[in-house]
Amino acid sequence: MDARVRAPFVTAKRARHARAFAPAHVTGIFRPAEAGRDPRARGSLGAGIVLELGVRAAASLTPSARRSVRVSSDANRPLPISEDVARRLFPPGNGTLVVELRHELPIGQGFGLSAAGATATALAVGRLFGTPRSTAIETAHLADLFGGGGLGGVAAIAGGGGLEFRRRAGVPPWGEVDHRPLSGTLFVGVLGGPIPSPRVLRSARALARIERAAEGLDELLARPSVPGFFAESERFTDRAGLMSPALRAAVRALRRRGARAGQAMFGRSFFARPDGPRARTAVVEWLRAAGVPVVELAPSRGGARAVPSPASAGQPF
Repeated sequence: MDARVRAPFVTAKRARHARAFAPAHVTGIFRPAEAGRDPRARGSLGAGIVLELGVRAAASLTPSARRSVRVSSDANRPLPISEDVARRLFPPGNGTLVVELRHELPIGQGFGLSAAGATATALAVGRLFGTPRSTAIETAHLADLFGGGGLGGVAAIAGGGGLEFRRRAGVPPWGEVDHRPLSGTLFVGVLGGPIPSPRVLRSARALARIERAAEGLDELLARPSVPGFFAESERFTDRAGLMSPALRAAVRALRRRGARAGQAMFGRSFFARPDGPRARTAVVEWLRAAGVPVVELAPSRGGARAVPSPASAGQPF
């Protein structure tokens, strides 16, 4: 993969700062679509929900006689996909490029944080250097795709919020994503350790099972709707066979109490949307009694975006 930005030689003369936010995302149903000749047209078909929480990036470029790149985060772990994005979007020249990331949901639990981190990094670094937004998004997509983070996360969150339907694989204009408003709130919860995406995405057996589980996807993409999304997501969850026993029991309990519930792909986690106030009360009571850690949040109203830089360089977020 070579997505390096072809830009003039750059040397930092004074410190510069930029910030960006990229929303998290849960996939309800998907099918890999990796046959395109151009990797920008690869990814997945599917549908999911763009969330109001996600990843925040603060990028800074300071003068230096040498060239260096550092990506750090509150997760206290290597972030090779985001680091790859930062390096590729740093034009030739000297300076110290630092990117700090803050994750608002758990990593490795099906909330699309590798895609969100890559996208937030791309938009923040791109803003430092005047990189076109389309180039930044393509770079994030390629890094996530080749880095094993996911197949369609960047495309899902780049252009809008709410409910998203990936009708054609890849990032626009190669891909096509339809965003629909989604009102109300939903619960997301975690029941177990992370599931590394590469382990699933590189398993021929798991991918074959996912392909069979997504048999209702074509109909959903032809006639997208909120009820259709939740119905097909539940079917996909049940057919894919990726739930742990604890997660399966929680999803069934939530459904019995009037919620539409499915597994967040790929994580030992769930998303649940109660069907009305009475169902919400029943869901909350069960979650409290069962001691399940959850967050109630709204769908995002917008996609990934640059945000104003802080007044003080000492406060990156």
